[in-house]
Amino acid sequence: MEYDYLSLKREIDPNRCCAGWFWCIKDICGIVCAILTWLLILFAEFVVMTVILLPYPYTFYSIFNGVLFHILGFLAITSHLRTMLTDPGSVPKGNATKEMIQHMGCREGQVIFKCQKCCSIKPERAHHCSVCQRCIRKMDHHCPWVNNCVGEDNQKFFVLFTLYIACMSLHSLILAAQQFFSCIDREWRTCSSYSPPTTVILLVFLVFEALLFAIFTSAMFFSQLQAIWNDETGIEQLKKEEARWVKKSRWKSIQAVFGRFSLAWFSPFIYPPPRTPRKKADYYLFSFRMEKETFCYILSKLEVRLQKLSTSEKLYRKKNVWCSLSG
Repeated sequence: MEYDYLSLKREIDPNRCCAGWFWCIKDICGIVCAILTWLLILFAEFVVMTVILLPYPYTFYSIFNGVLFHILGFLAITSHLRTMLTDPGSVPKGNATKEMIQHMGCREGQVIFKCQKCCSIKPERAHHCSVCQRCIRKMDHHCPWVNNCVGEDNQKFFVLFTLYIACMSLHSLILAAQQFFSCIDREWRTCSSYSPPTTVILLVFLVFEALLFAIFTSAMFFSQLQAIWNDETGIEQLKKEEARWVKKSRWKSIQAVFGRFSLAWFSPFIYPPPRTPRKKADYYLFSFRMEKETFCYILSKLEVRLQKLSTSEKLYRKKNVWCSLSG
């Protein structure tokens, strides 16, 4: 029965993996970009530790910068994984049927938008992603570096990812610049355990990588903040769509993504605040998605529980028969 549940789960949502626990986009380009992101972070880790910090004579300098660099790297990788493996706010596929629309209780003459590609009822501000093959609520853009869309439910993690990568890149640039001056003063003799040509090549590659990603992620970070501040996604800005929704105030828009101000804003381990649907149609879509994802799971658990009860009952009967025979 458990295998039936897993296969049914894949039929319901092919974008999920690991028994439906994670959101997985099976796009080769996105997977390659995600792996490349991890490799670049590991390269920066290697150069910073082996070329810059470990040979440095001042212990406090090495420990402080090493701990800071690892904290930023850990938060960046965690934010990347949360962005990649979190459902960005997908709309259930194939729910644009007459029965569904009647169940939503729409008024006569009310306009309902339908996606022809995934045959789903499109909530307000949802857009279809050709890579994810789904309609995404408040879709900002599809990012190959995280192999996922940036939408309503994972925008916080993407903002944190760009923030921590930018901080990590800036930190690497400062360390590399200090190492260059230190090596020049020592005439490249004792500043590194590697030969001078190898040290120069590694530092140049680190500076190039850090400068490139510092500019790119900083631009993405501030563009995301602007989109949140104006309550307008990147797609809506590009299409210059007329706002058919009631725009929130700037502070409310920020709270909708990060929640009330606290240290949880900067934690990739805490999910964004739950959304409160404003319309009956939106509430139905949310309920329908949750019911589909949990119905088979509940059935499988009930089946396992019934099997255990059945086994216990058989053992109990055997025990009674044995006792009666012994008596």
